[in-house]
Amino acid sequence: MDRLTAQSLTAAFDELHKYSRWKVFLKGLFDRWQERLKIVVTGSSRLDVYRRGGDSLMGRYFLYHMHPLSVAEIIRPEIPNQLLNPPSEIPPKEFAALWKHGGYPEPFLKRDERFTTRWRDLRQQQCLREDVRDLTQVHELGQMESLGKILLSRAGCQVVYSNLAQEIRVSVDTVRRWIGVLCALHVGFLARPWFRNVSKSLRKEPRWYPRDWCGIEDEGARAETFVACHLLKAVEGWTDLGLGAFQLGYLRDKAKREVDFVVIRNGKPWFLVEVKKRDDRLAPSLGFFQKQTGAHHAFQAVMEREHVEADCFKRKDPVIVPAKTLLSQFL
Repeated sequence: MDRLTAQSLTAAFDELHKYSRWKVFLKGLFDRWQERLKIVVTGSSRLDVYRRGGDSLMGRYFLYHMHPLSVAEIIRPEIPNQLLNPPSEIPPKEFAALWKHGGYPEPFLKRDERFTTRWRDLRQQQCLREDVRDLTQVHELGQMESLGKILLSRAGCQVVYSNLAQEIRVSVDTVRRWIGVLCALHVGFLARPWFRNVSKSLRKEPRWYPRDWCGIEDEGARAETFVACHLLKAVEGWTDLGLGAFQLGYLRDKAKREVDFVVIRNGKPWFLVEVKKRDDRLAPSLGFFQKQTGAHHAFQAVMEREHVEADCFKRKDPVIVPAKTLLSQFL
């Protein structure tokens, strides 16, 4: 820092939270050298958990969420400077590897089925036992692990807290708290039903999606989770880049009509997505909910349709699109 340089220096710290006074250290470093030093701090989900307590770093940092690889990132690794990318085709071998081995770099690059299975099991064990034990006050690790395994087998299903509480023999409040822990550790995430009345959406059952789709045996549930993870990466990425306030939810009414996903942009529905593995018949619920919500776009994303070199977002009416094309326009 005492030497003259043409550009600001950059200091990168990985897993810094293992140092007990890391927040005090960063605050002092930033306050002393903010005009001449750029600081990058990276880490696992533990860093996100630890930043919530203790000394505040408010006003000194921007948070960026890092997600597994996606269709768009494989096509173009650089960070885009616009909301949507032009459609581009992902090489068939790359898409097949992403579908079969998931988006985490190690199994995706290795592309060995035995390695992927072992890596996935090891990750689940670490998340459900080691991280929970080290980062939380949860002592019933066996029951917590049972909850995690149940949820991993119910991708895309509504979370009924009372039923889960009966299955693992704990209270409803405990199940709610434990699912919050699993979300904080990036084991999975919740998509909540969207209503204009926010408090009403919080009272309804959310849907659970694992962060890794490659271990899901049912192809329909795997396809829905695959798209869900891509949409979550997009909404969190757009928000992190300052392009607006985005949310991911789903739609369902009392007549049991539903749409898998709705993306909310600055408090208003922007586009709807219904996921199908191979069914090309347009779902009537798309048109119904597009009229009800006023969403600008409504897509039925079909996994097995081949890429089409056309901008999905130029269509205002409900339309069947290849999932490869739609996902290539995100992050």
